[in-house]
Amino acid sequence: MSLSDAGVLAGTPARDGWWMPAEFEAHEGCWMLWPERADNWRERARPAQAAFAAVAAAIARFEPVHVGVSAAHTEAARELLPRGVEVVTLAHDDCWMRDVGPTYLVGKPGELRGIHWRFNAWGGLEHGLYHPWDQDERVAPEVLARERRARYRAPIVIEGGAIHVDGEGTALLAEECVLNPNRNPAVTREAMEAMLREYLGVTHFIWLRLGVYNDETDGHIDNMACFVAPGKVCLTWTDDRADPQYERSQEAWERLTAARDARGRRLEVARLPMPGPLYMTESEAAGLAPSAACKPRRGGERLAASYVNFYFANGGLVMPLLDARTDAQARETLQGLCPGREVLGVPAREILLGGGGIHCITQQVPDPRLARLRPAPSNAA
Repeated sequence: MSLSDAGVLAGTPARDGWWMPAEFEAHEGCWMLWPERADNWRERARPAQAAFAAVAAAIARFEPVHVGVSAAHTEAARELLPRGVEVVTLAHDDCWMRDVGPTYLVGKPGELRGIHWRFNAWGGLEHGLYHPWDQDERVAPEVLARERRARYRAPIVIEGGAIHVDGEGTALLAEECVLNPNRNPAVTREAMEAMLREYLGVTHFIWLRLGVYNDETDGHIDNMACFVAPGKVCLTWTDDRADPQYERSQEAWERLTAARDARGRRLEVARLPMPGPLYMTESEAAGLAPSAACKPRRGGERLAASYVNFYFANGGLVMPLLDARTDAQARETLQGLCPGREVLGVPAREILLGGGGIHCITQQVPDPRLARLRPAPSNAA
């Protein structure tokens, strides 16, 4: 485990005995970034900032929260964020901490390490959502350096929202996103699996073909399906056969119910109702600043709304409130799936208008004591 420049580890996590734990396991805390850009967040990001502050306050009821804010916005963020939430000066291009922050690993008892994935704003100059993204590329190493944790520099482009694991050797992914040539041209599925075995410490893969309809991230798994416990998955669902999401969810259901996880279990799959469909209004779109550096948003566009896009906290679950017609049903379903957790709903339309959800804007920091609970998964196929 030799260290090279600026705390970068030689080798790979799996070879060193480290792995990614599940999100439903214990946390040390949570990281977020502050929404600031006026071309992606309407009304100079003020409504989004209020929504992010509400999410931070909800999570802070259960675990420590740290929010990265640019120097120019630090004072304003301190006024909006609740006392007890740490404000950290941290430059960034936009606020998607799940995708630009580190993916944390456990291995040696009492310690954490992180993966610094390569990032190209969900598709690069031709297909990505904004440019430049150089400050986002530096978020993961900045966070890990601040925490004095060593990092692995991965050779592939992938985002945290494209990955879900059960902590017991299984990874859940969507082909539409992870195998998209706008991330890693010419990288085969076999090569991608080999790389993720090395960096996540997983041994088994469950692939869905598609994510949520009109998801601008090319189908992040965190909007479509996620592990809620070992052997248990929740899936975004609609019964409306006329909705383009129906076939996507139906195919995902068939793949999930036919799959087995790394320990040979058949999955228990719960259907989480899809809100909406929801659309951006003309007045919401009019509040965005014109820009050639960011994907334009227009009134009438369908929003990729999903209740799967929630955050596990220590003893809690923070879910998005998106549609009064389905919020209560979604909350009841999540409470049934996660007994013993307090389920808190936070209004999240302003986050959705910017292209994501509560899971997208957060990154859990695992409890380093998790390493004591079991050995790292083997590196076998």
